[in-house]
Amino acid sequence: MFRPKLFTSLKDYSFRQFRSDATAGLIVGVVALPLAIAFAIASGVSPDRGLVTAVVAGFLISALGGSRVQIGGPTGAFVVIVYSIVQTHGVDGLIVATLMGGCILMIFGMMGFGGVLKFIPYPVTVGFTSAIAIIIATTQVKDFLGLPVGSVPANFISQWVIYAKYVSHVSPYALMLGTLTILIVAYWHKISHKLPGSIIALVIVTLLSALFQLPVETIGSRFGSIPQTLPMPHFPHLDFELVRDLVPSAFTIAILAGIESLLSAVVADGMIGGKHRSNTELIAQGIANVASSLFGGMPATGAIARTATNVHNGGRTPVAGIVHALTLVLIMTFFGHWAVHIPLACLAGILMVVSYRMCEWHSFAMVLKAPKSDVIVLLSTFFLTILFDLTLAIEVGVILACFLLIQRLSVAPNIGMITKDIMDKELNGDLMDLKDKNIPESVEVFEIVGAFFFGVASTFTETINSIEKKPRIRILRMRNVLYMDATALNALRHVYRNATKNGIRILISGIHAQPLIALQHSGLYAEIGEENFLANVDHALSFAAGLLESPSVAAGAEAITP
Repeated sequence: MFRPKLFTSLKDYSFRQFRSDATAGLIVGVVALPLAIAFAIASGVSPDRGLVTAVVAGFLISALGGSRVQIGGPTGAFVVIVYSIVQTHGVDGLIVATLMGGCILMIFGMMGFGGVLKFIPYPVTVGFTSAIAIIIATTQVKDFLGLPVGSVPANFISQWVIYAKYVSHVSPYALMLGTLTILIVAYWHKISHKLPGSIIALVIVTLLSALFQLPVETIGSRFGSIPQTLPMPHFPHLDFELVRDLVPSAFTIAILAGIESLLSAVVADGMIGGKHRSNTELIAQGIANVASSLFGGMPATGAIARTATNVHNGGRTPVAGIVHALTLVLIMTFFGHWAVHIPLACLAGILMVVSYRMCEWHSFAMVLKAPKSDVIVLLSTFFLTILFDLTLAIEVGVILACFLLIQRLSVAPNIGMITKDIMDKELNGDLMDLKDKNIPESVEVFEIVGAFFFGVASTFTETINSIEKKPRIRILRMRNVLYMDATALNALRHVYRNATKNGIRILISGIHAQPLIALQHSGLYAEIGEENFLANVDHALSFAAGLLESPSVAAGAEAITP
């Protein structure tokens, strides 16, 4: 359940691999610096909280995680939920929510939910990811244009109302620096791949701003100095009312962190040909988020872009992620006092590029061409995230996807009566092929295909009851039923008892292990009788033919004949 990759990857470790890991860690640390600061500011907290999160959570995710190359820290996925929490409950509420989210993640991992989180519907993921990208870009309009606006509201519509009100107060200097940042980040890779464009843009734009003393807002002018050391851990005060109010947000943090980290780990597996341990990764993510909250940080998860940068630069073990965290500590210690000169327009430009790369327009357009049910889920999640709340969007998206799936399965033609006029579609020579079988007039054969669950139980009952002419024997063919739930068991019990009252013999053929065990545990197997369960429909038809010759069956048939 909890086996960190660090311990297994060090068994055959060499100095050559350490050199590659150290190089990759240094580069990723430099890449993570502007992103940690930018995500913190976009989330409505001071930049040092982003740096603390990248150091503390980044170190623990690598040291204890289930992936060899995962790089953790603050990501864009959390910006919306963090900003909303800070606006409603303040920074103290954010710390408590992060702590609770971390505990939930650990519980997920210990309960083996690593595989379950992979089943979050794809339209839900695309919907809220694309919406988050738009919201991130929207929150950066103020700093990108240098608008003299105080606190920006969390509501998407309200933000644009304020921007429209102050559109005449655009700062040309902020707009120039933000645009220059976007151009450098977007096109630097055409010049060199050795250093990321975000760092080059950060250095160039900051030097221009300081050299010409441009009248733009900087980190220092808004937040003051940045601490050059990590704070001491402190357990937050837990108030029952606050904890109760933050439960939905904590679950959203846990689900987002789980989805993002496992998705990043899967991508990394494809790049290095490895296999991550999903439950170990969830537990490590939980520990990292708890630790981040104790140090006053924000939520963290695996970052796909930073993980890919790690792999591309030679990182192959968790040592690279540990070096990345230590690199950030050194940068904070020796260069942190210079960060106060970074223009906020520069960070806004970096996040504009991040949001563009995050928006997944190609995936969005692809899902729009999918079945209508998927389109409904996609658009519902997308607009609910933008207009209302990310927590609500994920809840509604997942529930809506489940209901639409149930509806789709319920209307599928998976229950029907087979008569002598219906040709079976199986391969010739199959033992259970009914093509050449003679089904007597007094025998009904019903085929049930797929999961026999609450979504089709009523259809099963209605189909059985819709037959006006009562048979002597009814065969339920269940060779294609791999799962049966309590609702289906109850429906089968009612059908059996109703048939018994009417003198109809029930035979069941081709039943699989799970339905059989469910019938045994419920007592229905004993009630129906072991002799009425046949291996296949051939045996059931032969058994039925013998029963039809029995005087007792014939007498029962006469009693119910109209």
